[in-house]
Amino acid sequence: MKIKSVALKKAVLSDYDSILDFHKEYIQKVKNYISEQGQKYALVRTFGCQGNVADGEKIIGMLCEMGYTITEKPEQADVILYNTCAVRENAQSKLFSEVGKLKHLKQENPNIIIGVCGCMMQQEQIVSKIKQSFRHINLIFGTHAMHRFPQLMWETIQETENNQKKARIIDIDDEENIIVEGISIKRNKGVMASLQIMYGCDNFCSYCIVPYVRGREISRNPEDILREAREIVAQGYKEILLLGQNVNSYGKGIEPIKLEDGTLKQVDFAWLLEEINKIEGDFWIRFMTSHPKDCTKQLIDTISKCDKVCKGIHLPVQSGCNRVLKEMNRKYTREQYIELIEYAKKIIPEVSFTSDIIVGFPGEIYDEFKETLSLIEHVKYSCLYTFIYSPRPGTRAAKMDDPIKPEEKSKWMGELLELEHKISEQQNKMYEGSVQKVLAESVSQQDETYITGRNQQGILVKFKADKSCIGNFVNVKIIEGKRSVLLGEIL
Repeated sequence: MKIKSVALKKAVLSDYDSILDFHKEYIQKVKNYISEQGQKYALVRTFGCQGNVADGEKIIGMLCEMGYTITEKPEQADVILYNTCAVRENAQSKLFSEVGKLKHLKQENPNIIIGVCGCMMQQEQIVSKIKQSFRHINLIFGTHAMHRFPQLMWETIQETENNQKKARIIDIDDEENIIVEGISIKRNKGVMASLQIMYGCDNFCSYCIVPYVRGREISRNPEDILREAREIVAQGYKEILLLGQNVNSYGKGIEPIKLEDGTLKQVDFAWLLEEINKIEGDFWIRFMTSHPKDCTKQLIDTISKCDKVCKGIHLPVQSGCNRVLKEMNRKYTREQYIELIEYAKKIIPEVSFTSDIIVGFPGEIYDEFKETLSLIEHVKYSCLYTFIYSPRPGTRAAKMDDPIKPEEKSKWMGELLELEHKISEQQNKMYEGSVQKVLAESVSQQDETYITGRNQQGILVKFKADKSCIGNFVNVKIIEGKRSVLLGEIL
């Protein structure tokens, strides 16, 4: 099996004014080739978080610029790419199952390009397994090679042209994040558009693989973010979702900007929210993910006064026990977290919170888990994203003793979910009789005569209406608050 690793070399780049010029030239090379060969279709499947979805939109954007039409039919595709997630164990099983099914397509059409990319490809053990067990995959690239994708496509095509059917192009170099502006994006249809404001993570929570596969934090230039935000609004999207592994730390490494009065202003996330809020148009702003250690009262004040910034805040706590938080390397205490929550509730009476919870972290005992339950009872989250701890190879937590049996952790999870459901129903009952501004998103999957959307707090609202209201803000009177949905009637 031939393995070929590709990277942009300085000697090559010296012939170009920018990386983007290099990027565009390879897009044109691929476009010319597929036009000559009559190739047409590409399929992209994305697993994982909103950050992965945003990466998938860039991959699709580049493929469309190359001349491909996106398809959902593997048997029709000339290119099949799987954009992977490394955070959850089941994502690995799903990937291996999916790509295993493609072996027969490679046998039927040796010229088809089958590739895997994304976070999982920055893990040595995953790439090693793909090399050994999935020999029909001929393109592998990691998170740091996104801007090199057109070059990698061209190299893969060239290997196929030279009848080297078993050649592979691999680019999984572990390098510092760089930002290349101007890469094409093909956004998903709908009411919401994602906007990446930063990449990477500096937190190194002991259970998390993200800093190892995404690299260190780097923030985008604020002018580029604001330009893209204006484009999103001009394209008719009604919600902008600001993305980063820790949006609260946005601004690191960015030089202070000069204001109109000549003073210098340090760029941070609160400032960015204010600037996006100033953009003309009827739209909402949400963000994820935020880290409690970098959430300030100044940021909460900014959320309060910005009318377009939604009042539902996702603030992952992970555990309510200080010892466990320390072992997780979260860098805040239960008391500091509660202080932020209580300040926000005082300043923003309509605020609601969602959070992430890890159940059964290595060494956690039942009494410590009950501290998490008491925190949940205190905060009264509108929704929780809960996970039983699963070790990620390469993280510090994966080496910790973990004596609690999986069955016991499952019982704990059952207790947590019972509490969450009780609180969610109580919280949603409080909306009964109120009128909520709702962004109508889609036809209900359960009943096509109903429309579903979300209010500013991010809570699902279901109401009877014509589908013509989709994509618009509507006023809905809430008739009944249920555990996972508000039922109402449009006004």
